[in-house]
Amino acid sequence: MVTFILSLLLLVIGYCAYGRFVEKTFGPDDRPTPAVTKADGVDYIVLPGWKIFMIQFLNIAGTGPIFGAIMGIWYGPAAYLWIVFGCIFAGAMHDYLSGMMSIRNGGCSLPEIIGIYLGQKAKRVMLLFSVLLLIMVGAVFVLSPASLLATLCRDVYDGAFDNLLLWIVVIFAYYVIATMMPVDKIIGKIYPVFAIALIFMAIGLMIMLFVHFPALPELWDGLGNMGVDRLGIKDPDPLFPALFITIACGAISGFHATQTPLMARCVKSEKMCRPIFYGAMITEGIIALVWATVSSYFFYADGWRDVLAATAPEQIAVVERQLQEGANITQVFGNAAEVVMIMCNSWLGAAGGILAVLGVVAAPITSGDTALRSARLIIAESLRMDQKPVMKRLYICIPMFILTIAILVWQMENKDGFNIIWKYFGWANQTLSVFTLWAITVYLTLKGKNCLISLVPAVFMTVVCTTFLFISKQAIGLNAEVSYLIGGLAGLCSLIVFLRWRNKNMTSCNHD
Repeated sequence: MVTFILSLLLLVIGYCAYGRFVEKTFGPDDRPTPAVTKADGVDYIVLPGWKIFMIQFLNIAGTGPIFGAIMGIWYGPAAYLWIVFGCIFAGAMHDYLSGMMSIRNGGCSLPEIIGIYLGQKAKRVMLLFSVLLLIMVGAVFVLSPASLLATLCRDVYDGAFDNLLLWIVVIFAYYVIATMMPVDKIIGKIYPVFAIALIFMAIGLMIMLFVHFPALPELWDGLGNMGVDRLGIKDPDPLFPALFITIACGAISGFHATQTPLMARCVKSEKMCRPIFYGAMITEGIIALVWATVSSYFFYADGWRDVLAATAPEQIAVVERQLQEGANITQVFGNAAEVVMIMCNSWLGAAGGILAVLGVVAAPITSGDTALRSARLIIAESLRMDQKPVMKRLYICIPMFILTIAILVWQMENKDGFNIIWKYFGWANQTLSVFTLWAITVYLTLKGKNCLISLVPAVFMTVVCTTFLFISKQAIGLNAEVSYLIGGLAGLCSLIVFLRWRNKNMTSCNHD
């Protein structure tokens, strides 16, 4: 628990100190924002700051900081370092500056930003890459919450409303409406409620952590892959780079850069943005930190035994039998949603059960709808198509929805379809952050500002994503030595290319 407390303090200090430094580096001013100059009543709408924060937080959070932290702690206490330092120096900076760059460029979406600062070839790649990624998110976040709702209804209501297809239709119908409607009509009204629920879940669990104050693995117990030694995990992907891909939304996530323009189009003043963009990411880091600690208790301190004794004692013998037969604890409780439900029901009671449902059902739904909304806006921007008329929104949405349904059907027909898509999403998500970090670095350089704040994370994440592509058994699957060499060379080459470009552009104009 000492590591948890120190990590929590560092995240708060990071927001107050480094967040202010990043804000000062960018230099927000009083110029009119796109929400004012391009107001259209659909996507460009001035909203109150507190509401923008809540929507931004839920846009970027979803189940990412929960599920990623649960699986990330399987690597051991090293997860704390990545959550804290990744969030402060990479993720929150990434979210804040990508949001501010969108504002300074008329509220444009990520591919447009990439095109402006990394060139038209990079823009075309990012356009295809980001749209497919967002549609993939929309499809994934239909089936997973629908499956959970069907299961919950079967267990709670004795078989009533447990039809999977029914829930798929209901959720997808909501996606259609939320993607098409003005941002303040549905998203602006229900997102703050779900965001508050997600925050209250984390606060409740944090309080219970201090009440129980369990003895957990600390940083000084070792930074190696503790899951192998303590949990019996066999043949995992190596801690570097797998940890940095597994914990994405709790540290840095390229998906966030596709979401920040949604709220960049609703901000009345640039000076409101540090709490909204940097603050939302720090809040997400705190939630990831809480769930990493709760999961550390669950997996490393036999917490699963204590919580099952309180909620389902008959299951203890079942779990022990599985362990005796050779399974490890992460295989028995391999479904992160199951861990969420067990812990919330045990520690937070009936209210916790409701919050758990919101966490594992509502959160992915609120990621899916904004993913499809972002895809619509990215496509519209690339086609220069005004989105105020409903019919023009339909022209884009109908093909997009058809593709989403096709991916959804493929998932349903393939037993391991969700896991396959999710593995590729994890790598693609972090690769998206690489593009965004390099665009931020170029922007800061052109404006004569301190580019080191994004250059270091850009090089690091280039190494991480390249190494993972070559080392992971789900990808190319080369041996560790070769993969690390290729990853290191990729980082070095990217740095050399940037430095050569920088030397050629030292006399570039310094104006916005």
